[in-house]
Amino acid sequence: MSYFRDRNRSYLCCSTCGLVFVPPAEYVSRCAEKAEYELHQNDIDDLGYRKFLSRLMSPLVERLSPGAHGLDFGCGPGPALAYMLRDIGFEVSLYDSFFVPDEGPLDAEYDFICATEVVEHLHRPAQELERLWSLLRPGGWMGVMTKLVLDRTAFARWHYKNDPTHVCFFSVDTWRWWARNHDASLEIIGADVILLQRAS
Repeated sequence: MSYFRDRNRSYLCCSTCGLVFVPPAEYVSRCAEKAEYELHQNDIDDLGYRKFLSRLMSPLVERLSPGAHGLDFGCGPGPALAYMLRDIGFEVSLYDSFFVPDEGPLDAEYDFICATEVVEHLHRPAQELERLWSLLRPGGWMGVMTKLVLDRTAFARWHYKNDPTHVCFFSVDTWRWWARNHDASLEIIGADVILLQRAS
């Protein structure tokens, strides 16, 4: 159903899970999408960026066993989170459809998967999250970082929707629906950190 429209795009809302999304016909080209990502300044030596990533990393690490093996999904050209996790003893594989496109890591199993500021870019969120979930070992954790939809009024003035590569927007209700349908435990920490644990 229709959710909102601005001068650039229209936004629909799934009546089942509450996901707000841009119709595929209104996506930017893959070339334009990559060009947008290349503008991002995600430097591992940037203390502000490391602090930002720690909002997900710190609570996730508290729940992991030493030496756990994880996947940094959508790691970008400078996989800062993977470096941070490796520095404290975790093994981390990388995948990014633009910058690390080898799909070999998508055939492995993991104790944890991180997706920081990436799920809002997914063109097929249901299928892609299902695939990631299938890679988790029993008891494994998925850590997601993404801003959450509050309501239509907030959405109308929300800067997050203005990035042309952001095409799907999750709410608390969306994640609750997803957790129920995957027998997963759910923790939402602060405004943008989502932790999901697969049943043992």
